[in-house]
Amino acid sequence: MPVSLFLALFLPCAGMSAIFLVYICLLCYSARASNGDDRQFRAPVKAIQNSGLSASDLQKLAAVTGKDLVMGSDCAICLDDIESQQPARMVPGCNHGFHLECADAWLSKNSICPVCRGKIPLTNA
Repeated sequence: MPVSLFLALFLPCAGMSAIFLVYICLLCYSARASNGDDRQFRAPVKAIQNSGLSASDLQKLAAVTGKDLVMGSDCAICLDDIESQQPARMVPGCNHGFHLECADAWLSKNSICPVCRGKIPLTNA
């Protein structure tokens, strides 16, 4: 009887202790990986490529006023309205319009339309 009572109390305690040790090991592993101690678990960093338009390419794009825009009068870059007399830039192909400064800042870093993500066709500009 004392042996069966001992096993009835010892086996659950031993099992819970084993589960607790596995849990602690997983926490330590996770903390090391998130702190960067294990370099093998880091994701490779993609090199930043400047795929924007040059200043000469930006000058080739149509500069209009806010009243000449075809696809609405909201600038999707700064989320402000384009007034009728403000200078604006219209993207060729999709005809989306933006404030001139907003469009030039965006297009100098990205060669795609910020609304539809279409590639800027420079041959038609």
